[in-house]
Amino acid sequence: MCGIIACRAIEPAPGYLIAGLKRLEYRGYDSAGIAVTAADGTTAVFRTTSRVDSLTGLVDGWAGPLLAGTGIGHTRWATHGGVSEQNAHPHQDCEGRVSVVHNGILDNADRLRAELVHAGHRFSSEVDSEVICHLVEDRLLVSDDLLDAVSGAVAQLTGSWALVVLDARTGRMVAAAHRSPLLAARSTAGVFLASDISAIGDWVEEFHILADGDVIEVTNDLVWTHAGTPVAVPTAIPRPPRPTFSLTLEADDHMAAEILEQPEAATRLLEEVGGRIATGALWNDLGLPRFDRMRVVACGTSLNAGEVIGSALSRLGGLAHSSVVASEAAGSVVEPGTLTVMMSQSGETADVLRALDESPEGFPVLALVNNVHSTLGRKVDAVLSCSAGPEIGVAATKTFVCQILVGTGLVISSLVASGRMDTAQARRLVNDLYLVPEQLAEAAAAARALLPPLVDEVRGAKGFLFLGRGAGVAYAAEGALKLKEITYRWAEAYPAGELKHGPLALVEQGTPVVVVDDGDPRLAGNIAEVRARGGRIITIGRAGSSIEVPLSLAAPCGPLAAVVPLQMLALGLAVELGFDADKPRNLAKSVTVD
Repeated sequence: MCGIIACRAIEPAPGYLIAGLKRLEYRGYDSAGIAVTAADGTTAVFRTTSRVDSLTGLVDGWAGPLLAGTGIGHTRWATHGGVSEQNAHPHQDCEGRVSVVHNGILDNADRLRAELVHAGHRFSSEVDSEVICHLVEDRLLVSDDLLDAVSGAVAQLTGSWALVVLDARTGRMVAAAHRSPLLAARSTAGVFLASDISAIGDWVEEFHILADGDVIEVTNDLVWTHAGTPVAVPTAIPRPPRPTFSLTLEADDHMAAEILEQPEAATRLLEEVGGRIATGALWNDLGLPRFDRMRVVACGTSLNAGEVIGSALSRLGGLAHSSVVASEAAGSVVEPGTLTVMMSQSGETADVLRALDESPEGFPVLALVNNVHSTLGRKVDAVLSCSAGPEIGVAATKTFVCQILVGTGLVISSLVASGRMDTAQARRLVNDLYLVPEQLAEAAAAARALLPPLVDEVRGAKGFLFLGRGAGVAYAAEGALKLKEITYRWAEAYPAGELKHGPLALVEQGTPVVVVDDGDPRLAGNIAEVRARGGRIITIGRAGSSIEVPLSLAAPCGPLAAVVPLQMLALGLAVELGFDADKPRNLAKSVTVD
C-alpha cells in the first residue's frame, strides 16, 4: 500500500517524481523519498519523514551535480521497521550504486538478510526491502547486466513485490512485479512507471500492466521479459479520464469534498447502469451462470457495503447470503450454486487477492471494484465497476455509496434474469434507486445544519456505540468504522437487540449512542434501555430523529441516506479534535499487504 513512481524523462526527474508522489500519497504517508541520477554518474537521494511536499525543499537545496531525467520515488506506509528517514525508500546497496523502491512484503527477508550479512553486506535500515539492493549488488558481480541481475534477484524472493531498481553507474532502470500492482507507460515526455495511473496520468495517454513474474527494462522504450524470456509488450490500456481533484486542497478537504460529491457520483452511476437493471441486462451482460446464493468476500468498508448488497438479495429474492472477512477466508466452504462477489475499492487489496487465490475452483467469481483494470478485475470471471471516480480520502465515502447502488442494481437485475422477480416490481425498485441522489443531498443539508452542536457535545467522549436493526445494522457498522478511522475514538457497532447481551454494560452517563433509525418498531425499546442508563442518544433516520434523513420503506438498499450524517459526524469530530481526516494515522488507502 505504498506508492511507486519512476521515470526516464527528457526534463529533470524531480519534478515528475514529486508531482507523482503527491498523487500517490494517499497510499502511504509515513515517509517519502526519491533517487535521481546525476551528471557525474552518481545518484542523489532525498528522503523525509514529512509529507511529500517537503522533498521540494530538499531538491531546491541540492548543491551537487546537475540532476538528470532518470529517477525513482516512493511514499511509504510502514510495515517492517518504524517511521524514520533511515527506513524510508529508496534504499541502496553497500556502495551506493544500486537504488531500490519496493511495495509489498518479502516473506523470506529475515533469512536473506542473515545470509547477506554473513557474506559481508552492510544494512542501514530495518526494512525488508533493503535485501533487494544487496541481492542485486551480488548479482552484478556475476553479470554486469542489470536486467539479468534483477531477474536473478527476484527469483530468490518469496512474498509480493512491485519494485524498481536504478543503477547509478550505467543509468539503467529495471522493474519487476509479483502480486503487487505496477504499470508502465510511454509518451513524448518520456517513459514512466507507477503503482497507479493517477500518478502519471498528466503525461501519458495509455499504459501497460505488469503481470506476476514480469521483469522489464526501461530504456527509451520498454524491454519486456517474463521468467527470463523476452515477450511482447502487453496490449496498451487507454488512460481513464484525469482525476478532477485538486492537490492544493488542505487537510480534511478531500474527504469533505468526497462526502458532498456523493449525490453527483450516485447520479452518474445510475445514468450508466440504471437502464439495464430492470431488463436483466446488467446481469446478463456479465456472462455468469444462474446462482442460488451469494458469498461476499471483502474488508472494511467494502465488507459493510457487501452486507447491504447480500441483505438485499435475501430480502428481495429470498436467497441466502454470507459475508466473509477476506483475511479469514482461507478454508471457508463454498456450497454449490454460490456466486462469490469479491469487493475492493482499489482492486488491489492483498487480503482479497489472497482469498481469491485460495478459493476452491469451479465457482464463478465476480469482482466489484472502482478500477476494472486492477489486479482483482483481471483475475476473476467477470468485473463490475462502481464508477465512483477517484477517491483520495483514506476513509472511504463515495465508493461505499456507489458499491451499494451498483451491487443492489446487480441483485435486482439477476433476479429478473432468473425469473425470480417480475419486470414491474424491478422498475419500481429502480425508481427508488433513482431517488437516492436527492436523498443523499437532503441528508447532507440536514447534517450540516444539526451536527455542529452535537459534535461539540460529544467531543470529550472516549467511546461510542452504534446501533441498528435489520437493514440498518450494516450502516451502523460503517458509522462506527468511520469514527474509529479518523477520530481515534473507540466505536463499536451492534444489532440493537444485542445490547442486553453484553454491550449495555458499556453505557454510562453521557455515553454517545448513535442509532440508525429506519423505523423498526423494536428500536424504541432499545433506545429506552440506553436512556435509562444515562446514555446520550443520537438518532439518524425517520421523522423525529436527531437528524432526519429521507427514507423510503421500499428502498432496496435500506437507509442509505443515513450514511451521510454518519460520515459527517466522524469528519466533524476529527476536525474539532485537530486531526487530519484525509490521512489518519497508521492507515493508508489501497491495502496491498497481508
